[in-house]
Amino acid sequence: MLDSPIELGAEFIHGMSPEIWEPLQSQNISIHEVEGDNWCVRQNQLSTCDFFEDVNKILEQMDARQPDESFLSFLQRKFPDAGASSKQKEILERAVAYVSGFNAADPDRVGVHWLVKGMEAEETIEGGRAFRSEHGYQDLLGIMQNKLASANVAVQTHTMVTSVVWKRGHVEVAAHRQGATEKFSAKTVLVTLPLGVLKAPVGETGAVRFAPALPPEKLEALSKLEMGKASRVTLRFRERFWEELSPQGMNKNLSQMSFLFSQDEWFPTWWTTMPKKLPTLTGWAAFRRAEKLSAESCSRVGEHAVETIADLLHLPLQEVKDQMETAYFHDWQNDPFSRGAYSYGAVGADGAQEALGNPVENTLFFAGEATDTSGNNGTVHAAIASGNRAAREILQRNN
Repeated sequence: MLDSPIELGAEFIHGMSPEIWEPLQSQNISIHEVEGDNWCVRQNQLSTCDFFEDVNKILEQMDARQPDESFLSFLQRKFPDAGASSKQKEILERAVAYVSGFNAADPDRVGVHWLVKGMEAEETIEGGRAFRSEHGYQDLLGIMQNKLASANVAVQTHTMVTSVVWKRGHVEVAAHRQGATEKFSAKTVLVTLPLGVLKAPVGETGAVRFAPALPPEKLEALSKLEMGKASRVTLRFRERFWEELSPQGMNKNLSQMSFLFSQDEWFPTWWTTMPKKLPTLTGWAAFRRAEKLSAESCSRVGEHAVETIADLLHLPLQEVKDQMETAYFHDWQNDPFSRGAYSYGAVGADGAQEALGNPVENTLFFAGEATDTSGNNGTVHAAIASGNRAAREILQRNN
């Protein structure tokens, strides 16, 4: 029996967003703040991390009042002598790793305006702090499921929508369920498809055909938003074998390790369950690394993960393998019903989230984190907030 939830998707509660905290607190569900030490691998040696402040200084130089540009263009313009010193080169590499890792974004495509808005949104909710619910996001899902049940709302799972045929004031949704085709009719429809699915070519698995097609302003908004790429694997071990490891030259061990950062080619970021001390390690790979992993089998992903841990902690590979019990992994890039991790704004994406979220003829309504206009894209609380906003729009339409 597992001692803690294994999340295949979202895990952390970022900041103090009311959309998540209020329902959890209303049910007296315990929320734990992530605690512990951050460790880094530098020149193949473990040490405490000292680059966060320097990276923040770089990010704070981004200016949304200037013409939009990609993050890489910003760095090249602002720091033309990037290779002047090994220290500066490392800090710039760490900044790129942060933007591509945390946002699952292509640093040569993600827009500075979008990044700045996200940083400002984080500040309003203490987004730099991370938390976990006692039983993972199932706590929040359970609350939502109970509310739906009490309102006699029917939820059909394992149902694949294939088309939305609509005209003003009437919608017909076609779907496949248990080998049969079903149709649903309504005055309005709320579309909460992931951005990657909305952008998927008609005819591909998971794609939804709109007839008539979505209007040009919707398609233009979709072209300015991108689906980030990320993969995560959770390794469950027999015990916390890293507990007593003491890096060379350090007077402390890894017993309080929370995060481990590196430049590993497969999984550069790892975290533990701190403050709970459980025998699991979760690896995170984004952007190019996630693309590489998508070409690998699940078993090979697990092998890469174990090899990475052995290498980063300077342990014999067989020793780590002997500690392994199982690995949990899901390839979100190749999942036809997600097609990626979460959204980000490309250069010139100002206003794209609002355009994507605007109703069409008071008949098609849109929600999902990609439609959030507060700067919280890519988060659970943004998805919930967008759903609340769309629900209000539908209620206003029907009153």
